Amino acid sequence: MTGSASRRPAGARGFVPALEGIRGLAAVGVLTTHVAFVTRSSSGSPLKRVFGRLDLAVAVFFAKSGFLLWRTHASHARRDEPGTARPTREYLRSRLVRIMPAYVVLVAAAMLLLKQNHVNGPTSWLVNLTLTQIYTSEFLVAGLTHAWSLAVEMAYYLAFPVLWTAMKGLRGNAAGWRIPVIAAFGASGLVFPMLPWHGLGILPPYVNEQILPPAFTAWFAAGMLLAEVATAPPGTLVRLCRDRLARWGWWVVGGAALVATTVPAWFSEGFIHPGPVEFAARTGLAGAMAFMVLAPVVLAPEGTRFPVLESVPLQKVGAWSYGIFLWHQLILLASFPLTHTPLWARRMSVIWPVTVAGSLAAGAASHRFLEEPARRALERR
Repeated sequence: MTGSASRRPAGARGFVPALEGIRGLAAVGVLTTHVAFVTRSSSGSPLKRVFGRLDLAVAVFFAKSGFLLWRTHASHARRDEPGTARPTREYLRSRLVRIMPAYVVLVAAAMLLLKQNHVNGPTSWLVNLTLTQIYTSEFLVAGLTHAWSLAVEMAYYLAFPVLWTAMKGLRGNAAGWRIPVIAAFGASGLVFPMLPWHGLGILPPYVNEQILPPAFTAWFAAGMLLAEVATAPPGTLVRLCRDRLARWGWWVVGGAALVATTVPAWFSEGFIHPGPVEFAARTGLAGAMAFMVLAPVVLAPEGTRFPVLESVPLQKVGAWSYGIFLWHQLILLASFPLTHTPLWARRMSVIWPVTVAGSLAAGAASHRFLEEPARRALERR
């Protein structure tokens, strides 16, 4: 691209429209895996195994959060400015305003509308409302099982101020050390699930270490590393994203990382609790996939267009993606009686389009009537 070598990366500052499109695709990917599971279509053939692993799109969500939340602090350090870039109180308030209003409504809807949840007592309500369910035995609640990832994300929202405060001295000439420090932080998540936490008596038997926040440092670190690269003087990685054909190479490699997690000789099929080494390998490949998916967008020259990702439909889906993610499990459960389909019937071709259509509608309604009004009301205070 003419003149691209002199332009800063697109992700160095401001809104990146193509990221919104990627977020929309990731939301549909997670939805697809959940539909595949309840229609027994997540294993048995190469395509079904891909359906069964599209939930690894959660890594893209986490990496995107890591990128956007870390970028300001990476830029702050590169400019050799003291302290931290953003007040912690203001930052935490913005995260709570973004996540909690619609989520609280979802919890109430799942608890009240689903008969199987009527047996849940105050403790179940409390831990699910506070996104602490992954640390308890109250995790498997109908319509809310996917909220484990929100609980992990909230934990990282709380941890980020600690991380950027700890690294505030790595600025100016020392800013180059930030990348190896973040890489080490990410690698720690691959070690965490292989340690015998239950055998040592550190974790109670009902806590699944594979959904605890430390198991996902690699996914957040992927985005944090991209934030550091995007705000640093352009180097090799940025140059590798300048050419359009090279950018497709990144996506092909990212897709290959995802496909690798579906190979039966290497990884279990479907929703089977993997062993520690298998889980670490899957998590590492998903983190690499997220990095490869996001890098061509955030490291491309500023002004680069991505027509499909920036198209009106995908921009809408991206804007609605949080609501799509929140409500798709309830929509999925409702799609079976709506289509006169028995639960677990092998009818993904029927259940998937109904769930997608319903989730898009729910996501649009959530965005318009819950998320945006709550944000405007709470931010004025």
